[in-house]
Amino acid sequence: MSNDIGTGEPPTAALIALAEAYGIATEYWSFFGDRVHVPAATLTTILAAMGVDVQTDQGAAAALADVQHRPWRRLLPPSVVVRQGSGRFQVHVADGHDVALTVTLEDGSVRDIPIPEQDATRRTLHDGTVWRLDVALPDDLPLGWHTVHATQSLHGAGEPDRTAEAVLVVTPETLSPPPSRAERDGRSWGLMAQLYSVRSRSSWGVGDFADLGDLASIAGGRGADFLLVNPVHAADVTSPIEPSPYLPATRRFLAPLYVRPEDIREAAYLAPSDRATLDALREPVAASDTNAERIDRDASWAAKRAALELIFAVPRSPARQALLEAYVAREGQPLLDFALWCALEDHFDATLGSAGERPAEAWDIASPLVEQLRARLAGRVRFHSWLQWIVDEQLAAAQAAAKASGMRIGIMHDLAVGVHTRGSDAWSLRDMYAAGITVGAPPDMYNEQGQNWNQPPWLPHALAESGYAPLRDMIRTLLRNAGALRIDHVIGLFRLWWIPAGLGASAGTYVRYDHEAMIGVLALEAHRAGAVLIGEDLGNVEPWVRDYLSLRGILGTSVLWFEYENDGFKPPEHYRRAVLATVNTHDLPPTAGYLAGEHVDLRARLGLLVEPVEQARAEAVAERDAMLSTLRERGLLGADATEQQIVEALHLHLVASPSQLLGVALVDAVGERRVQNQPGTENEYPNWRVPLADSAGTAVLLDDLAQNERFRSLTEKVDDALRR
Repeated sequence: MSNDIGTGEPPTAALIALAEAYGIATEYWSFFGDRVHVPAATLTTILAAMGVDVQTDQGAAAALADVQHRPWRRLLPPSVVVRQGSGRFQVHVADGHDVALTVTLEDGSVRDIPIPEQDATRRTLHDGTVWRLDVALPDDLPLGWHTVHATQSLHGAGEPDRTAEAVLVVTPETLSPPPSRAERDGRSWGLMAQLYSVRSRSSWGVGDFADLGDLASIAGGRGADFLLVNPVHAADVTSPIEPSPYLPATRRFLAPLYVRPEDIREAAYLAPSDRATLDALREPVAASDTNAERIDRDASWAAKRAALELIFAVPRSPARQALLEAYVAREGQPLLDFALWCALEDHFDATLGSAGERPAEAWDIASPLVEQLRARLAGRVRFHSWLQWIVDEQLAAAQAAAKASGMRIGIMHDLAVGVHTRGSDAWSLRDMYAAGITVGAPPDMYNEQGQNWNQPPWLPHALAESGYAPLRDMIRTLLRNAGALRIDHVIGLFRLWWIPAGLGASAGTYVRYDHEAMIGVLALEAHRAGAVLIGEDLGNVEPWVRDYLSLRGILGTSVLWFEYENDGFKPPEHYRRAVLATVNTHDLPPTAGYLAGEHVDLRARLGLLVEPVEQARAEAVAERDAMLSTLRERGLLGADATEQQIVEALHLHLVASPSQLLGVALVDAVGERRVQNQPGTENEYPNWRVPLADSAGTAVLLDDLAQNERFRSLTEKVDDALRR
C-alpha cells in the first residue's frame, strides 16, 4: 500500500508547470513505495540555481512562457546529438525568410542539408511569426563531431540577415560486445582492485601506475581479460589529500600520486647528489609498504612531490621536449586551467596554510587576481602540466603491459559521479555547475535520511550549450589508455538527486538530463577508442533505463548478494547477459569478511545499525546459510567446507550465469576481510586507506602475488570453469 507524502508548503500550479519544463520532478516514488510531493522551497531553490528567479505566480508564468518560447527564438538548437542514420533536428525561421543548411564534417568537407517541403508549424512571438521546420540529416553522415550551419535571409535577398551554428554529434546506434578469448563464447573475467592498496617492494607507500602494469601482467597471465581499478582522477595537490577516489578535484585529469618517479626517463640523468636525495626521500615511505594497517597518502605524496621536483629540473632531450609540448597543445586551455588551479593550491597553502581562507577573488577564474597569479606562477603551471604528461605516459605503459599479457580489454577505469565543490572542475568550469546545490540519493532502507555526496551537479542547459565538450573531453582522457570504463551511478546520466544547500538530503528532488545526448557522447568516444562501457545500475533504477542501456551496447552490473528473485537468491542462469557480474562490491566487506558477518559487526561497533544488533546478525546468518544451501544443492560445496572453498564456490556459482563479464575482487583472491569503504562514516573508519592484506592481516605485496596459493587457486578455478 502506497501513501501520498508532502512536507512544507505545496507548490502552486504555475510553479509545478515551470519546474517540469526545466526537468525538475515535482513528485516521485520513494524507495518505500510512497508518492512524495516536492515542496515549493525545493523547487524554487533549484530553479534559482538554474538561473530562474521565481518569487510570485506572475513571475512563474512569465518564466514558463520564456522557456517555452526559447527554442522558437533560436535559428538552431544549442547542440544536436543523433544516432547515425536516423538523425533529425528542428530549425526555427522567421516568417518571410528563406534558410539554407550545411554541415561541416570533421575532415573539413561540407555537405548541404536539404529541407523538404512540409506542413510546418508556426508560433507568433512578440516580434513576429516564426516557423518550425523538421529537418532530417543525411543517412550517410559519418560518426563524429561536426558543425551545422544555418543562414537565414529575406525572400529574394542576397545577403543573410542571420546566421547560426551548432555542434552536431553523430553517434553509434550500439556498441560492439566486449572482446573475449576464442574459447570462451563471448565471455571474459577480470580482476578488480583498489590501486592505492596494491603495493610492491618498489612502491612509495601507495600502489602506483607501475604496480598497475605489473598487476595487469600477472592477471593476464592467469587468463584475465581486464583489470578494473578505482577512479584515478586527480585529487588535492596539498595535504590533507581527500582519500575517497569518488570525490576528486577533477574528472578530466588524473592523479600524479600514482606516478612512479624512477620510471620517468629523466630520472636516469639525475646528478649523483640528486639521486641520493631521491633515494632518501623514498626510503621512509617505502618502509610502509609492508604496513598492513593504513595507507598514508599525505606522506607518500610529500616524498614523491619532492622527488618529482628534482626530476622536472633535469633538461629534457629535444625529442622529449617536443613530446611534452605536443601533449600540452593537444590538451589546450583545460590543462592550463587545471595546472593553474594546482599552482594556486600550492601558493595559498604556502602563504596561508591549510586552514587559511583565501580571498574571494581567488575562487573566480576570470578575476584580476587570478590573472595576475597566472603570470606570477607560470613556472608552477608548467610543472603541473608536465606532471599530467608523465601520468599519461605511465598509464599508456600500464595498458601496453596489460595487452601484452594477453588481456583482450586491459585496464578498466572507473568514472566517479562528480567532483569536489572546491575542486578544479568546479572552479574552472563553474558556469557548468549549479551553485548552492549538491547531489546525493533519497532516503532508502540503508540511509533513512538520504545521502549527500557534496558534489555540485552539472547544469543540463549548460552542457547542451557547450556541445557536451566537457563530457567528451573527460571520457577521452579516461579511454586514451584503457580498454573499458565503468560509470559509477550511471542513472546520473538520466537523472540526479539535487539537494538545495541547508535543506538536508531528504528535501531534494530529481532533475532530468538529456540521456540520449549524454549516452550518445559516451558511446561515440567508446566506439572510437574501441572500448567497453559498463554502467553501475544497482539500486533504485527505473527498469526502462536498463533496457535502454542494453540496446545501446552498455553493460549493466549485477552483485550476487543483491540479486533476488521471488523469496530467494536469483539463480545465476537468470542473470542478464549484458552485465559485469561480481560476488561483492567495494561498499561491502570482502567475501571472507561478509561470510563472517563483518558488515554487521563493524556497523554495530560504529553505531550505524538502525535495528537491534541481534536481529541484524540473525538476518546475516540466514542470508549466508541460504546461499551456502544453494551452493551445496548445486554440488559446488561439501559439508565441511573451508572459508577459501566457500569463496571459490561463490565465484564458480557466478560462472553459471550468461553474463559477459565476471569480476573477481583481488581482496577475495587473497583472503582479505576488511571493507575499503563503510558508507555513513568519515573519520570513524579509515575509508579508502586499507592496504591489501591476507586473512592473517599480513600485507600482500605484488612481488609475491603470482605465488600466492589462494590467488592461484581462485583464478585457476574461475578461468578453467569459464573455458568449459
